[in-house]
Amino acid sequence: MKIKLIAADQTFTALLEDSQTARDFAALLPIELTLRDYNRTEKVADLPRRLGTESAPDGVDPAVGDITYYAPWGNLAIFYRDFGYSRGLVRLGRFEGGVEALAKTDGPVRVELISPQR
Repeated sequence: MKIKLIAADQTFTALLEDSQTARDFAALLPIELTLRDYNRTEKVADLPRRLGTESAPDGVDPAVGDITYYAPWGNLAIFYRDFGYSRGLVRLGRFEGGVEALAKTDGPVRVELISPQR
């Protein structure tokens, strides 16, 4: 599944993984979120409910551009800097292209599914 994140005058596209947690996230879309910076490494946003993580690994080592779910806090986390392995982190997908501009984005964003082209 492809999604887009719309922030002010910028649009970022991403591809979600084929996992139970990513499908659970996609079921929330479209959604309005508020991004805020966390530790100058990632953008985080609160979700309206927890996502299912039953089949997810114990953790992941996120890369720049990864869209993740931090199960202990129940929030979305988008990495714009490299970070180490984190227990409780579940990869949902990855942005296509650079996310450098996302580092400067705080505030409201909209996340939507992109309908497949036929």
